[in-house]
Amino acid sequence: MGAKHFGELAKLRGIIQFRLSPHEQRAFAGALSQGIPNTFRRIWSELFFVGVPLGLCYLVYDQTEKEHTRLMRKNPADFEHEK
Repeated sequence: MGAKHFGELAKLRGIIQFRLSPHEQRAFAGALSQGIPNTFRRIWSELFFVGVPLGLCYLVYDQTEKEHTRLMRKNPADFEHEK
């Protein structure tokens, strides 16, 4: 068994199989040259569909918080008679 290589361990007649060893595969082939630019391209293409609603929601939230803070303050004119 020491002289046999990967894929030659069994002999099947009439069936042709092609295999690639997991140790011969390049798991990160093209990850830097194609993967990272493709990630930025995909984010940029979806930015309009995600960014605009997100920005509008933030503006509504910010204005609501400012109005809530303004309404929670006491009016000094309501307490002038207590002095």
